[in-house]
Amino acid sequence: MQSDFDFFRQWYPLSPIEDINPKCPTTVVILGLRLVIWKSKSSKAYQVFLDQCPHRLAPLSEGRVDEKTGNLMCSYHGWQFDSQGVCTYIPQAEDPEIITRNQKNFCAVTFPVRQQNDLLWVWPDARSAEQAATTPLPLSPQVDASKGFVWDSFVRDLEYDWQTLVENVADPSHVPFAHHKVQGIREQGVPIPINIEKSTVNLIEAVIERSSGRTTITFEPPCRLEYAINVGSGKQLGIVTYCIPVSPGRSRIVAQFPINFAKTIYSLLPRWLEHIIIRNPLLDGDMILLHQQERFFQQKKLVESWKTAYKLPTSADRLVIEFRNWFEKYCNGDLPWNEVGISFLQNSNINDSRTVLLDRYKQHTQHCSSCRGALRLIQRLQVVLLAYYAITISGVAILPDPLRVKLGLTLIITALLSLAAYTWLKFWLVPKFYFVDYVHAQK
Repeated sequence: MQSDFDFFRQWYPLSPIEDINPKCPTTVVILGLRLVIWKSKSSKAYQVFLDQCPHRLAPLSEGRVDEKTGNLMCSYHGWQFDSQGVCTYIPQAEDPEIITRNQKNFCAVTFPVRQQNDLLWVWPDARSAEQAATTPLPLSPQVDASKGFVWDSFVRDLEYDWQTLVENVADPSHVPFAHHKVQGIREQGVPIPINIEKSTVNLIEAVIERSSGRTTITFEPPCRLEYAINVGSGKQLGIVTYCIPVSPGRSRIVAQFPINFAKTIYSLLPRWLEHIIIRNPLLDGDMILLHQQERFFQQKKLVESWKTAYKLPTSADRLVIEFRNWFEKYCNGDLPWNEVGISFLQNSNINDSRTVLLDRYKQHTQHCSSCRGALRLIQRLQVVLLAYYAITISGVAILPDPLRVKLGLTLIITALLSLAAYTWLKFWLVPKFYFVDYVHAQK
């Protein structure tokens, strides 16, 4: 059955621009399409190609930007492509005119791109560039400096499907329980009066009215799911999430967190520190719950509808119900994996490896320029601290007796402090870039 909603003819953010390495082609997957992000040294704009060289389908993400031409070079046979995807050089060509005569056939597949609100956007349908040019980006009205907002951006790959991600973000009632002592506490779990104000194929709007203020939740399919939280006296904070379908059972979240008050305090917290003490723990708290919930749901769907598989009796469930109705009505309850040649077989096997499900390095650190940079700096500092300890202890041992009596104690104390700092970095801080187990029973 033909879906009423076209997932490919939409704008999606791939990554915060500050997290993309401009010197090295970067691969990213969306809707089962493996893409490559790259930028010529002479250009300020990034390009997004299908990650396949037209010669023999080698990954262009393993290529390099040629120093002389500024073009993307395939590392398999050296074919080069300019920013428009046009093949400009084939080292093996006996007749250079062969490139001109076969220009269309030798092109890399290019996708429409835009850079706005600190994000790199892609339109993952190369055949509808004209439509992309006239389609607005799903931007948040809160990510706007002219309105007094500041914000931070965050990206992480997730071990569960796009529909599970949307469903989870659309459910504020899980927060005090799944994120106990990270964002809220269990004792704060109360009824949440969600009311659906609008529901169409292109937009769902819900509101929560409380004495503390009004919260508006907006879902602009397929990816923007946003909270605008008014806390009184004109103060507002937001949670702007973009839910990206990657492949069956995997998704990516690109998030921005705008705020129009306490901006000085907000700016003082280093981005990498915010990620390891707030953003990553939040997603850790969901990961195992949602990975397993998704597998159980897939088993249930083989024999019954979501309407009976789920028990949704409260007003806090209304937005989840509305999303599920939307997904069933306009998308037939499925993502278009078959359109990219992916045969989606129900995978109900649960991955019990917590180190895989909660692998912060693979899912976030390697994608985040701030966390990568902080980790490199910390690792260098560890070498310095350990070297200082070893050199100082050895040095004290060979000092002449008068100097040892005069300086020995002070030097040994500084050496021990250096060792203590090294130990703290190694066993407390560094692991937060790689893996931190999240056991709800111990929270």
